[in-house]
Amino acid sequence: MIEVVYVADFSKSKSEILHSSGKEELDLSRRQKLLPLEEQIKSKQLAYEVKILHGEPGPTIVDYANKNGFDLVVIGSRGLSTLQEMVLGSVSHKVMKRVKCPALIVK
Repeated sequence: MIEVVYVADFSKSKSEILHSSGKEELDLSRRQKLLPLEEQIKSKQLAYEVKILHGEPGPTIVDYANKNGFDLVVIGSRGLSTLQEMVLGSVSHKVMKRVKCPALIVK
């Protein structure tokens, strides 16, 4: 079973909420971001579930993964520059350091 997790970042959520017509449009917009991934999973006939969480991405993913006992966490990397990563920190780096199961970063 594959569980796809999308975290709606609080710092960006305010802007998304202000520019959407309502909760349904906001949920649809978030789901549309996941469509290419869902299509790939479906084409392989794999079982999956989508979870949309809210919060700061790094800690939210770590908390969710640690509470649910996953076998593996796979997370993407946007490829921040060295300076950006040093100043901001990367979500993937935060997850790798704190998650209690094996983790894989995909670039």
